[in-house]
Amino acid sequence: MQTSHYRDMRKIDPTRGDRLGDGTPNDGNRIEIGPTRLAFAEWAEAGLELPDLPRMREHRWRRLTRHIVERDYAGLLMFDPLNIRYATDSTNMQLWNTHNPFRAVLLCADGYMVIWDYKNSPFLTAFNPLVREARSGADLFYFDRGDKIDVAADAFSNEVRILLAEHAPGNRRLAVDKVMLHGLRALEAQRLQIMEGEEVTEKARAVKGPDEILAMRCAMYACEKSVAEMERFARENVPRGETSEDDIWAVLHAENIRRGGEWIETRLLTSGPRTNPWFQECGPRIVRNNEILAFDTDLIGSYGICVDISRTWWIGDRKPRADMIYAMRHAHEHIMTNMEMLRPGVTIPELTANAHRLDDRYQKLKYGCLMHGVGLCDEWPLVAYPDKAVPGAFDYALEPGMVLCVEACVGEVGGDFSIKLEDQVLITENGYENLTTYPFDPALMGEE
Repeated sequence: MQTSHYRDMRKIDPTRGDRLGDGTPNDGNRIEIGPTRLAFAEWAEAGLELPDLPRMREHRWRRLTRHIVERDYAGLLMFDPLNIRYATDSTNMQLWNTHNPFRAVLLCADGYMVIWDYKNSPFLTAFNPLVREARSGADLFYFDRGDKIDVAADAFSNEVRILLAEHAPGNRRLAVDKVMLHGLRALEAQRLQIMEGEEVTEKARAVKGPDEILAMRCAMYACEKSVAEMERFARENVPRGETSEDDIWAVLHAENIRRGGEWIETRLLTSGPRTNPWFQECGPRIVRNNEILAFDTDLIGSYGICVDISRTWWIGDRKPRADMIYAMRHAHEHIMTNMEMLRPGVTIPELTANAHRLDDRYQKLKYGCLMHGVGLCDEWPLVAYPDKAVPGAFDYALEPGMVLCVEACVGEVGGDFSIKLEDQVLITENGYENLTTYPFDPALMGEE
């Protein structure tokens, strides 16, 4: 079992007390990553209430455990780094881990939780007493194990079997989210019945607890501060020439990290004709004066919370064209009209059936979905457009505590621009609350 030495190592800041406002140690040498002094200062000035992180971690642990018990599973084995973050609130080389899966967490039906981490870093979960053991040996990918992956997989799967026998005796139903091929074969060779783990984690993560919502409010505020710096940079520098999409996008990365954010999942910032079709990636193109600039944050920010919002700006000293203003207003109407449907109890098929319809000329290039869940990243559920909906795939009702991103992409085939808009919205007890406060460009809205 892991023994924590974290408390003994900390250095107290006597001017601030031994705990930060989010319940974590006020330690400049703390192990877990977290918000910076800049973020804390901005949140204090804005009057935001901070989450209690120990309480948030316990809420997530209890919620996952309840979902395991409700399905009569012996345990849940997680390899996805975002699921591991949800279960333990710990990180370890997150992006590298997505394509070199070296971490795993087993949460047993009785709540006993074990992490397999990188062999040189078992201390990374020392701050969380809910993680009862730290081991190593879940790295079942070829680069690390060569032609003896099967040996490592056998050893790992045997540990899992023994743990389940101790903490869920007689139950061999194990939910697994994402597992390498040799790992799956080895677990099945232990005569474990492998169940769908992603269904468990996505449903558990979909409804946010009170402290998760507070954390998301903080992350949203930090993201919008970062976006404001990006907008200021773009408006000051584009008219001078020689400012690239990458130059502008780099500001958002830097400002996110300055506030304790973590990474950005995509490169969705483009300008001028590169906004159409959407999903071209940010590049070296020089942004010209009097052009559209559009982006989608897809940002993993403070507390590991995803802030997924989109805006489209007109950068220039002339007015945008009439067709641009119409497309912007149409996109705005699309997300605002669809947002009005959001409330507890409404079903996802109802959202699909009753959604605002984009003009025919915008249909082919519309976004990939009407809405999607969001938490630690883009999450379940997905709300499809009517022509993309699969019957039976999402027959669920919205619940209080869910958070959805409401999307619009408006552009014509062969056109020289697209409008991209997206707001992040909390489902409340009687309706919804739009967590996004960033303004829409008044020039494109036809207000200037």
